[in-house]
Amino acid sequence: MQIIALTDIHGSYKKVNDILMKESACDVIILGGDLTTFGSPKEADDAVRLFQSHGKPVLVVAGNMDPPNLEETFDRLKVSINGKAAIVGEAGFFGVSACPFSPLHTPYEISEEEIRRRAEEGWKRAQAARWKIFVPHAPPSNTKLDRILAGAHVGSTAVREFIEKKQPDVVLCGHIHEARGRDSIGKTQIVNCGPAGKGYYAVIELGDKIKVENRG
Repeated sequence: MQIIALTDIHGSYKKVNDILMKESACDVIILGGDLTTFGSPKEADDAVRLFQSHGKPVLVVAGNMDPPNLEETFDRLKVSINGKAAIVGEAGFFGVSACPFSPLHTPYEISEEEIRRRAEEGWKRAQAARWKIFVPHAPPSNTKLDRILAGAHVGSTAVREFIEKKQPDVVLCGHIHEARGRDSIGKTQIVNCGPAGKGYYAVIELGDKIKVENRG
């Protein structure tokens, strides 16, 4: 199974559509948050439907720049994995929208406790799957993937603790644009996909060995 993961799209729908045309061999499309920037439900609906036109399952969490009311749109379209799971083949996808509370007061921020609760709920629902794929918008704290340009680590402590405890196979995150890359915690491979609005994304191959690659 091949997964393409895109985060931090911020309205660059044509660029993402071009990526999806190029990566047409993928089996699942993951949108890992910040589909929009203060976007409307109609904008989010149109974007998801555009990506669904490629004929592959599309699964979504919201980001901190997506207004919380977009969750209703994602639920209506049956693409949300925020605090829930979707099983595609042998892979179970579950996720957490938003980011931890921050000094920036962006539109969709939640407590670490709520991040932990949603992650645990999704994990329970993904248990039947061979592979567990965790999709938090925010990266785990104190990794290569949550460091801002000033050097501070600003990721989620709850995401990190969850990974340490549950060891999902792969974690797909974004949020910190400048921290694009890969890291690991225990056996878990983690990728910050980078901003899809600038042409960055990740491809994951699930098989006897799991391969994770940044592209763009």
